[in-house]
Amino acid sequence: MSETLFQVRQVLLVALGAIPGAWLRLRVVNHFEPMVPRKHWGTFAVNMAAAFALGLIMALQAKCAPASGPSPLILLIGVGFFGSLSTFSTFAVELLDTLRERSWRESFVLAVGSIIGGLVAAGAGYGLGI
Repeated sequence: MSETLFQVRQVLLVALGAIPGAWLRLRVVNHFEPMVPRKHWGTFAVNMAAAFALGLIMALQAKCAPASGPSPLILLIGVGFFGSLSTFSTFAVELLDTLRERSWRESFVLAVGSIIGGLVAAGAGYGLGI
């Protein structure tokens, strides 16, 4: 019973963080859509910001309160908020659309930029937090 209550609490924390994260992603991407040449660049920017912030949160968690499992803060902000602010599925579909349009250079920049950029952003956030 106690284990089930713990799991329900974890699910609720992730859900409570995910709602504002998804809402913010929608607002930011739609806000910047008229300013960028293609909508996927708004998704790219949001994903980079989320990777940086998640790296920072993970470093602060490791530095301030190392624990064996995910803390409530990580579940709420890291998994919930930043997990839904960034989105791999949207990135994958937008990359697929770009490939289907045979925009090879843009597809390459989007794919490599997202992977390398995400790693660099997460690393920069983590480095700042440590």
